[in-house]
Amino acid sequence: MEDREIVALYWDRSEAAVAETQARYGPYCLAIARRILGSGEDAEECVNDVWLAAWNSIPPHRPACLSAYLGKLARRTAVSRLERSGAAKRGGGEAALSIEELSECVPGRWSVEGALEGQRLSEAISDYLRGLPDVKRRVFLHRYWYARPVREIAARFGFSETKVANMLSRTRKGLRRYLEQEDLYHG
Repeated sequence: MEDREIVALYWDRSEAAVAETQARYGPYCLAIARRILGSGEDAEECVNDVWLAAWNSIPPHRPACLSAYLGKLARRTAVSRLERSGAAKRGGGEAALSIEELSECVPGRWSVEGALEGQRLSEAISDYLRGLPDVKRRVFLHRYWYARPVREIAARFGFSETKVANMLSRTRKGLRRYLEQEDLYHG
């Protein structure tokens, strides 16, 4: 079933919408949640919360890209669960590590997740990322959106782990400078 047909099912309030969403995007959302939470059981519970969030938010929203919308819901739900569990404070895996890394360039007065949700900051980050060469942008997103380990990113792009780590470090520093110029970071 096509995305527009699935969205139409939500708008019609048909319970088939959830089943179709799960069939098409279940593995995708589960992979995002598992990468962030590190636990298959927690990820499955999280994905069930994603289906509920989709049901409650469509309508009024009519996502143009259902996969991106569901991915955002999965990521937000998993990060919230991670924060509630306190795993981020205990060093709870790649997601906690990537959030800690990103906190270098996201304003300290907000939580990373809250800051990313802030409209102005979100737009500035998007503008910065759009200005990056494609490979740097994709590496950044693999690390900070999908919470992939540096080792996995290196293998995916055919780079050394050192090259990926250096690329990410330079990109974070560039983002921080950009946010300072936009008056969104006062470190």
